[in-house]
This record gives sequence, structure tokens and C-alpha cells, in this order.
Amino acid sequence: MASSNANALAKKEFEDVFPILTEEFLKEVNSRKLPQEAFEWIKKNIHHNVFGGKMNRGMSVVDSIKILKGGETSNEDLFKARVLGWCVEWLQAFFLVADDIMDASITRRGNPCWYKMEGVGTIAINDSFILESSVYFFLKKYFRQEPYYVDLLELFHEITLDTELGQLIDLITAPEDNVDLNRFSMEKYKYIVLYKTAFYSFYLPVALAMHMAGIKNVLAFQKAKDILLPLGEYFQIQDDYLDCFGDPNVIGKIGTDIEDNKCSWCINQALMIASSEQRKLLDKHYGKKNPEDVSIIKQVYKDLNLEELYREYEENSYTILTELISQLDENIIKKDIFLEYMNKIYKRTK
Repeated sequence: MASSNANALAKKEFEDVFPILTEEFLKEVNSRKLPQEAFEWIKKNIHHNVFGGKMNRGMSVVDSIKILKGGETSNEDLFKARVLGWCVEWLQAFFLVADDIMDASITRRGNPCWYKMEGVGTIAINDSFILESSVYFFLKKYFRQEPYYVDLLELFHEITLDTELGQLIDLITAPEDNVDLNRFSMEKYKYIVLYKTAFYSFYLPVALAMHMAGIKNVLAFQKAKDILLPLGEYFQIQDDYLDCFGDPNVIGKIGTDIEDNKCSWCINQALMIASSEQRKLLDKHYGKKNPEDVSIIKQVYKDLNLEELYREYEENSYTILTELISQLDENIIKKDIFLEYMNKIYKRTK
């Protein structure tokens, strides 16, 4: 119970920073003498797209700085870590608004996608740019005088490029209106996962905290990357597995990777081991919206024993990552940062 209360308090303290940052950014854009209609539009854009979700990425910055600085963590450190955490959440909002347009998605976090809101449409493209620009406003306001300010700027720019490259490979590999499983491969899948998810979801929050903590050792950042990127891959493979085999009542959504022609772990695993007859079924029925087609694909997955293959992958990944963490030199970087991640995602069901 104590741990649950502590987590709830940490989340509330993180959430409490959101209205502060929102007000500051709105004040900034309003200084340009915006028409009231535009001001209200930006306000609605921020509230619809940034706040919500699990906020794990943003809160990981705070968790990491607590581990890195320990008892030396000041209230100012915590506030600045929360600001950086919200920068990650704002960056993700930028990605998701654009991603939903490209994927022709309908809902996001239980609400209509921003571009699906009345009167928005393709204006959402520009709205995503505004969300991205807000990140650099916050960095300038709170970190310009810090010796690591340029490190933060460069990190956000680099991770944004990485994510956009991952998105590109995803889009050209698996267009929803042109199903061709010959385009898929586990190599492409791992590239997409690494660049589209692992860099910004796992490496970015920890690297931000490391800069804040004054870590300059290049080896420390490399060691962090060596563990966090495989962790990100593991996380995404979990997501793909749960999309197909998870309980919708637990994960909070009905998976649509099969209908959407996603280059997921499940289909790539199936393509590697399917018989010629099973391959024909995959080619014929994958990427179709019809429930009967989806059912046929899921039956092929079951016949190929993908659930057991996933469990083997999960245990192997856990063993390898645990070993990597155990080998870390505490004088270079603290192991607890990575154990914190492992505890959050190992055997998760949603």
C-alpha cells in the first residue's frame, strides 16, 4: 500500500507541472498578439494531445534523477526533471498527432484522434509542429543557463531524427493500402522498433537525467544505450504480442495490427517458420479488415505456437538484459536505473 501511495503521489506531482507549462507556453504564443480564435485552438490542441496516457516516459526522467543524485536531489532538481519529463511527453504528442494522420487512425487514448475532431482535419499537421516547437521553448526557459543546455538541445534533435527515420521505414514497409508480405523481414522490424520506439521511449528519458546529473563520461551514455535499446525492443515485442493475444479488457483496447498490415513481431515470426500452405493463408488474409480474415491469421499464429515462442523470447531477453545490468560498473552508471525499467515491463499484461 505504501508503494502504491508513493506512486500516486509521484504521478500527481508530475501532473501538477503540466498546467504551469501550458500557461507559460500559451502566454508565449499570446505575446505575438494572436487572434483569440488561434489562442483557443492552441490551448485545445495541447489539452487534447499532451495530457493523458500512462506518462511513463516523462516520469522516467524523474525516477532516473532520483537514482542518479540520491539524497542530493533537491526540490529544484525534481521540478526541472519534471519539466524535462513533460518535454518528452510534448515530443511524443507531436509524434502521435502526425502518426495518427499517416495511419488514418480513429481513436487515441479513448478519444477521437486530433485530426478527427470537428473542424481540424489536416490543420493537425501544423498543430503537431506547434507541439514540437513548445519543447524548445521549455528548454530555453528552464535550462538556457545550465552548462548542459546544448547537450539537451542536441539530444532532442538527434532523437527526433531517429524517430522520424523509424517512422519512414514503417510507412514504406507496411502501407495499409498495399499489402505485400515480401517487404517484411525481422531485420526491418528491428530497425523500425529501434528507431521509432526505443530511442525516444527508453534512451531519451535516462539520457536527459544523466545530463542533468552532470555525467560527462561517454562510456556511461554508451552503456546506457547498450541496455536501454534492447529493453525498448523487448517492450515493443511485448506490445505486438499483447495486440494479438492480450485481453482487451486488460490492455484497454482491441488490437488491430493484423487489420492494419503492421510489420509486427507476430507476422515476421510467422513468416520465418510458416509452411508453404500457411504462407499462402498469410498472404491472402493479412491486412484485411474482415473479422473472418483476422480469425484465420490468428489461427495460423496459434498453429505455429507463437505464444510459446514469445514466452521463450521473453525469458531469454530477461536473462540477457539482467546479465548486462549485473556487469555494469557502479562507478560509471548506477544499475538501479535499468532495474527500475525491467521491473516495470517484465511480464506486463497491458
